[in-house]
Amino acid sequence: MSDIDALTVAQRIDTVLDILVAGDYHSAIRNLEILKSELLAQNGSGSAPDAAQPKAPWEV
Repeated sequence: MSDIDALTVAQRIDTVLDILVAGDYHSAIRNLEILKSELLAQNGSGSAPDAAQPKAPWEV
């Protein structure tokens, strides 16, 4: 299992929150997609598992 730097992830989440506060939703969503892809790549998984827990309505 790869090491994930929690501080770096937290800083990137803060950046996304700042983008959201500024009202640039498209950029915030894109940054989250990039972060997700990088975390999955570090985990050795190309994409999210299909058998994962179903999304709650607020996540859709």
